[in-house]
Amino acid sequence: MRDGEQAKSAGPVDGLQAAANCGRLERRDVMTVLVGVKRSSDSRAAIRLAAQEALYRDATLIAVMAYPAERGWSPAVRPGAQRLTRDDDRSVAEDLLREAVSDALGDAADRVEHRVVADLPGRALVHAAQTVNAQLIVLAARRGIARVLGTVSQYVLRNAPCPVLTVPEADIDSRGLETA
Repeated sequence: MRDGEQAKSAGPVDGLQAAANCGRLERRDVMTVLVGVKRSSDSRAAIRLAAQEALYRDATLIAVMAYPAERGWSPAVRPGAQRLTRDDDRSVAEDLLREAVSDALGDAADRVEHRVVADLPGRALVHAAQTVNAQLIVLAARRGIARVLGTVSQYVLRNAPCPVLTVPEADIDSRGLETA
Protein backbone atom coordinates (compact mmCIF):
# COMPACT_ATOMS: atom_id res chain seq x y z
CA MET A 1 0.00 0.00 0.00
CA ARG A 2 1.12 3.52 -0.69
CA ASP A 3 1.19 6.18 1.99
CA GLY A 4 -2.19 7.75 2.52
CA GLU A 5 -4.16 4.89 0.95
CA GLN A 6 -6.63 3.04 3.07
CA ALA A 7 -7.04 -0.67 2.87
CA LYS A 8 -10.29 -1.53 1.18
CA SER A 9 -11.91 -4.44 2.99
CA ALA A 10 -14.38 -6.73 1.34
CA GLY A 11 -17.35 -7.68 3.46
CA PRO A 12 -17.83 -11.31 4.48
CA VAL A 13 -20.32 -12.00 1.72
CA ASP A 14 -18.17 -10.30 -0.94
CA GLY A 15 -15.12 -12.24 0.25
CA LEU A 16 -16.97 -15.57 0.15
CA GLN A 17 -18.35 -14.84 -3.31
CA ALA A 18 -14.91 -13.89 -4.60
CA ALA A 19 -13.41 -17.06 -3.09
CA ALA A 20 -16.20 -19.17 -4.59
CA ASN A 21 -15.67 -17.63 -8.03
CA CYS A 22 -11.88 -18.01 -7.86
CA GLY A 23 -12.14 -21.61 -6.67
CA ARG A 24 -14.07 -22.65 -9.76
CA LEU A 25 -11.70 -21.14 -12.29
CA GLU A 26 -8.49 -23.05 -11.64
CA ARG A 27 -8.02 -26.81 -11.36
CA ARG A 28 -5.42 -26.39 -8.62
CA ASP A 29 -8.10 -24.98 -6.33
CA VAL A 30 -10.43 -27.96 -6.77
CA MET A 31 -10.16 -30.51 -3.96
CA THR A 32 -9.13 -33.95 -5.19
CA VAL A 33 -8.63 -37.38 -3.72
CA LEU A 34 -6.61 -39.95 -5.69
CA VAL A 35 -6.94 -43.68 -5.28
CA GLY A 36 -4.40 -46.10 -6.68
CA VAL A 37 -6.05 -49.13 -8.26
CA LYS A 38 -4.27 -52.46 -8.77
CA ARG A 39 -5.17 -55.22 -11.16
CA SER A 40 -6.33 -57.33 -8.24
CA SER A 41 -9.32 -57.27 -5.94
CA ASP A 42 -7.19 -55.70 -3.16
CA SER A 43 -8.20 -52.23 -4.29
CA ARG A 44 -11.91 -52.56 -3.48
CA ALA A 45 -11.59 -51.33 0.12
CA ALA A 46 -9.24 -48.51 -0.93
CA ILE A 47 -11.66 -47.33 -3.63
CA ARG A 48 -14.59 -47.33 -1.21
CA LEU A 49 -12.66 -45.45 1.47
CA ALA A 50 -11.36 -42.94 -1.09
CA ALA A 51 -14.94 -42.36 -2.25
CA GLN A 52 -15.96 -41.72 1.36
CA GLU A 53 -13.08 -39.27 1.84
CA ALA A 54 -14.00 -37.48 -1.38
CA LEU A 55 -17.59 -37.22 -0.15
CA TYR A 56 -16.48 -35.83 3.24
CA ARG A 57 -14.22 -33.29 1.54
CA ASP A 58 -16.64 -32.41 -1.26
CA ALA A 59 -13.80 -33.38 -3.57
CA THR A 60 -13.36 -34.98 -6.96
CA LEU A 61 -12.29 -38.63 -6.82
CA ILE A 62 -9.74 -39.73 -9.41
CA ALA A 63 -8.93 -43.43 -9.78
CA VAL A 64 -5.47 -44.08 -11.21
CA MET A 65 -4.17 -47.34 -12.66
CA ALA A 66 -0.64 -47.67 -13.95
CA TYR A 67 0.41 -50.34 -16.40
CA PRO A 68 3.86 -51.22 -17.72
CA ALA A 69 5.01 -49.22 -20.71
CA GLU A 70 6.39 -52.35 -22.38
CA ARG A 71 3.98 -54.12 -24.65
CA GLY A 72 2.25 -57.39 -23.89
CA TRP A 73 1.74 -57.04 -20.12
CA SER A 74 -1.99 -57.57 -20.33
CA PRO A 75 -3.59 -60.55 -18.63
CA ALA A 76 -5.27 -61.19 -21.98
CA VAL A 77 -1.92 -62.29 -23.42
CA ARG A 78 -1.61 -66.07 -23.65
CA PRO A 79 1.12 -68.21 -25.12
CA GLY A 80 0.60 -68.39 -28.84
CA ALA A 81 -1.78 -65.42 -28.86
CA GLN A 82 -1.16 -62.37 -31.00
CA ARG A 83 0.87 -59.71 -29.12
CA LEU A 84 -1.10 -56.67 -28.15
CA THR A 85 -0.28 -53.15 -29.28
CA ARG A 86 0.22 -50.23 -26.89
CA ASP A 87 -3.33 -49.09 -27.67
CA ASP A 88 -4.59 -52.56 -26.79
CA ASP A 89 -2.69 -52.46 -23.50
CA ARG A 90 -4.18 -49.06 -22.66
CA SER A 91 -7.67 -50.29 -23.55
CA VAL A 92 -7.26 -53.36 -21.31
CA ALA A 93 -6.08 -51.12 -18.44
CA GLU A 94 -9.04 -48.78 -18.95
CA ASP A 95 -11.43 -51.74 -18.84
CA LEU A 96 -9.79 -53.13 -15.68
CA LEU A 97 -9.96 -49.73 -13.98
CA ARG A 98 -13.58 -49.16 -14.95
CA GLU A 99 -14.50 -52.66 -13.74
CA ALA A 100 -12.68 -52.25 -10.40
CA VAL A 101 -14.33 -48.88 -9.66
CA SER A 102 -17.74 -50.16 -10.72
CA ASP A 103 -17.36 -53.28 -8.59
CA ALA A 104 -16.41 -51.21 -5.54
CA LEU A 105 -18.90 -48.36 -5.89
CA GLY A 106 -21.82 -49.64 -7.95
CA ASP A 107 -24.01 -46.77 -9.19
CA ALA A 108 -21.71 -44.15 -7.63
CA ALA A 109 -18.90 -45.19 -10.02
CA ASP A 110 -20.04 -42.75 -12.70
CA ARG A 111 -18.89 -39.83 -10.51
CA VAL A 112 -15.27 -41.02 -10.54
CA GLU A 113 -12.66 -39.78 -13.01
CA HIS A 114 -10.49 -42.56 -14.48
CA ARG A 115 -6.84 -42.22 -15.46
CA VAL A 116 -4.61 -44.93 -16.86
CA VAL A 117 -0.90 -44.26 -17.17
CA ALA A 118 1.88 -46.22 -18.86
CA ASP A 119 4.42 -45.92 -16.06
CA LEU A 120 5.53 -47.43 -12.77
CA PRO A 121 2.64 -47.33 -10.26
CA GLY A 122 4.36 -45.23 -7.58
CA ARG A 123 5.69 -42.70 -10.04
CA ALA A 124 2.31 -42.49 -11.82
CA LEU A 125 0.48 -41.79 -8.53
CA VAL A 126 2.93 -39.16 -7.32
CA HIS A 127 2.90 -37.41 -10.70
CA ALA A 128 -0.91 -37.47 -10.85
CA ALA A 129 -1.09 -36.08 -7.30
CA GLN A 130 1.25 -33.24 -8.25
CA THR A 131 -0.64 -32.52 -11.46
CA VAL A 132 -4.10 -32.25 -9.84
CA ASN A 133 -2.87 -30.82 -6.52
CA ALA A 134 -4.37 -33.77 -4.63
CA GLN A 135 -5.26 -33.41 -0.98
CA LEU A 136 -5.05 -37.14 -0.29
CA ILE A 137 -3.78 -40.34 -1.91
CA VAL A 138 -5.44 -43.63 -0.89
CA LEU A 139 -3.68 -46.96 -1.46
CA ALA A 140 -4.52 -50.58 -0.78
CA ALA A 141 -2.10 -52.21 1.65
CA ARG A 142 -0.32 -55.28 0.39
CA ARG A 143 -1.63 -58.63 1.58
CA GLY A 144 0.63 -60.87 3.57
CA ILE A 145 1.55 -62.20 6.97
CA ALA A 146 3.94 -59.35 7.76
CA ARG A 147 2.27 -55.94 7.79
CA VAL A 148 5.06 -54.41 5.75
CA LEU A 149 4.29 -51.82 3.11
CA GLY A 150 5.04 -52.78 -0.46
CA THR A 151 7.42 -50.90 -2.72
CA VAL A 152 4.68 -48.80 -4.33
CA SER A 153 3.33 -47.66 -0.95
CA GLN A 154 6.84 -46.88 0.26
CA TYR A 155 7.62 -44.86 -2.86
CA VAL A 156 4.38 -42.89 -2.65
CA LEU A 157 4.82 -42.22 1.09
CA ARG A 158 8.32 -40.85 0.50
CA ASN A 159 7.52 -38.74 -2.56
CA ALA A 160 3.86 -37.68 -2.34
CA PRO A 161 3.02 -33.99 -2.14
CA CYS A 162 0.10 -34.72 0.20
CA PRO A 163 -0.98 -37.15 2.95
CA VAL A 164 -1.19 -40.83 2.05
CA LEU A 165 -3.69 -43.27 3.53
CA THR A 166 -3.07 -47.02 3.27
CA VAL A 167 -6.07 -49.28 3.65
CA PRO A 168 -5.88 -52.89 4.86
CA GLU A 169 -7.39 -55.52 2.61
CA ALA A 170 -10.29 -56.11 5.01
CA ASP A 171 -13.52 -55.05 3.38
CA ILE A 172 -14.75 -51.77 4.82
CA ASP A 173 -18.37 -52.60 4.01
CA SER A 174 -18.72 -53.97 7.52
CA ARG A 175 -17.72 -50.60 8.98
CA GLY A 176 -20.80 -48.85 7.65
CA LEU A 177 -19.10 -46.27 5.43
CA GLU A 178 -21.17 -44.59 2.75
CA THR A 179 -20.22 -43.99 -0.87
CA ALA A 180 -23.05 -41.80 -2.06
